[in-house]
Amino acid sequence: MDSYASTVEFASVRRQALSVVVGQVSVAVCGALICYAALDARSSVSALIGGGIGAASTLVQVGFGLRNSAGKDPRAVVRGFYRGSAMKLLATVALFVLALRDRNLAPGPMFVTYVVTFLVYWVALARTLRAQV
Repeated sequence: MDSYASTVEFASVRRQALSVVVGQVSVAVCGALICYAALDARSSVSALIGGGIGAASTLVQVGFGLRNSAGKDPRAVVRGFYRGSAMKLLATVALFVLALRDRNLAPGPMFVTYVVTFLVYWVALARTLRAQV
């Protein structure tokens, strides 16, 4: 019975994590639209790439961190979390290296939109932790 309850709770955690990714994608699209309206198409694409890096790295973290953790020993869950966080860092660095190779990108909109998606991640985490208290 405990394994079933933890599996159901784990499914809820996975849904919450994926909703954070959806929120980050929404922020990236909104940032791109704002940049297009206020600046130009180059800035819009740059903002979309920056926000995409944030969302993609969170998706990597969810994929690696929550994979096969349902019903497992708490230590295995924590190891999965650390593995997911390490993979998120690697994905972020790799995606930024790839993006910065393109000299046509506007770095300001790219980094600002990335930071906003990063804030979405932390706000969602804070709200989840506050709800559990």
